[in-house]
Amino acid sequence: MAEDIKAALKEFILKEFLPGEDPDELTETTPLITGGILDSIATLKLVMFVEERFGVTLQAHETDAEYFDTIAAINKLVTSKK
Repeated sequence: MAEDIKAALKEFILKEFLPGEDPDELTETTPLITGGILDSIATLKLVMFVEERFGVTLQAHETDAEYFDTIAAINKLVTSKK
């Protein structure tokens, strides 16, 4: 399950925010928000994707860098909501 979540997140991030980038450069610990990959609009798009794709509802505080900065962190958050 966790690998499915991580794979779906990676695929979405690469397609939406890093088109043409080397997929190997995006790991589960790559900083998305603090690393400048996601701005506020991109973060919102990712939140909407996560909620729709995994059937979870996120609270406003769960969309900040503490919970949403890496694929690993988002995976942990989604898993805790399931």
